[in-house]
Amino acid sequence: METKIKRCAIYTRKSTEEGLEQAFNSLDAQREAAETYIASQKTMGWRLIPTHYDDGGFSGGNTNRPALQRLLDDIRNGKVDVVVVYKIDRLSRSLYDFAELSKMFDRYGVAFSSVTQEVNTTTSSGRMMLNNLVNFAQYEREVISERIRDKMAASRKKGKWVGGSVPFGYMPVEKRLVENPKEARIVRWMYKQYEKMYSVKTIADNLNKKNMLFRNGKNWNVKHVYRILRNHIYIGEIEYKGEIYPGEHEAIIDRELWESVQKHLDKYENPLIGKHVKKQRTLAILKKVARCGHCGGAMSPTYANNGIKRYLYYICNQDQVRPKSICPVRRVSAPALEDIVVEQLRKIMQTDSAKEILAKSGIKSERIKKCAEDFDAMWDHLFPIERQRIINLLLEKVDVYVDHVDIEIKTNGLNKITGELSNGDN
Repeated sequence: METKIKRCAIYTRKSTEEGLEQAFNSLDAQREAAETYIASQKTMGWRLIPTHYDDGGFSGGNTNRPALQRLLDDIRNGKVDVVVVYKIDRLSRSLYDFAELSKMFDRYGVAFSSVTQEVNTTTSSGRMMLNNLVNFAQYEREVISERIRDKMAASRKKGKWVGGSVPFGYMPVEKRLVENPKEARIVRWMYKQYEKMYSVKTIADNLNKKNMLFRNGKNWNVKHVYRILRNHIYIGEIEYKGEIYPGEHEAIIDRELWESVQKHLDKYENPLIGKHVKKQRTLAILKKVARCGHCGGAMSPTYANNGIKRYLYYICNQDQVRPKSICPVRRVSAPALEDIVVEQLRKIMQTDSAKEILAKSGIKSERIKKCAEDFDAMWDHLFPIERQRIINLLLEKVDVYVDHVDIEIKTNGLNKITGELSNGDN
């Protein structure tokens, strides 16, 4: 009986671009090992396809990689039978992402093989080994992430700028913030104007009328202006987790003017961005969607106070009316639960299922990818009441169990959020 030919695709990845300019780099080494492995399986019908799927300078923490997406497209189009990698973590370091990829492979009848870890997804023991290896890969990634966060925290406490979005009014020079003269003039104008008129909206309107545009030619909005007027960066300071540290950079605004503006912002701005901002930060964004997975009832926000600090929780309503507590969930930390749900949302926006839903609405793949990225960048800058609106728009419910959380998405909400993000680019 003739052996069936199995078309093999090699996928390679390296997290940084360092060394990729060399004649023989890490991607070449991974591919060479995989080619040798495929050749050793010739009697099994394995044949290498010529297409290269190489991602240099891309993290394994998500699936937003051009070569990986091309590979997935070719799988959908029936061009690949086996995916071969040097190590499992080259494909993904995220357990969630790997589970999604595994489902897709199964759906299209594609096998997966690792050169160095002897994984064969056609057997139950092979699948168990695969899950264990992916768990270790995710653990390694999380440990690395913790080290990076600790290093960034130490740098911020020393007043260093650690990268990321460059504050308007500055430019990066040798990893330090230096005044951008053109933008700094606009920042100073904004502070002086606010002392005269006490209106963030009017300043945003005047900036646009005067053609003093934001970066990339974008118009200003209220949130842009408000963030600049509230930012300690402009008086030469760095803020980290509510603490203020002296910065290495030079101030653009003198402290007297900055403090005067803060006083007026607290007094005159509306509740969303003014005097009630501390209260809004404790808004329970899952109030209408959180449910106890064991009792089936709603969970309500509450808090406990030890005289020094307030602790926020979601409690099982049904359990509260019982003479004796029998609910295994009972209550959960509000910040912890909200972080879990938001992280799930970030990932869902990147999944094939979400992209398929949006594609059915006539939204192009480029726009879907952009909207997912915009959602990720947007969330951290939203006020709590706006976060609550988006949660209620996107989620049907959040079922809370002792060891996991299940969330149910509203398809029409997903379409609406994408529409809002799309309109924001116009």
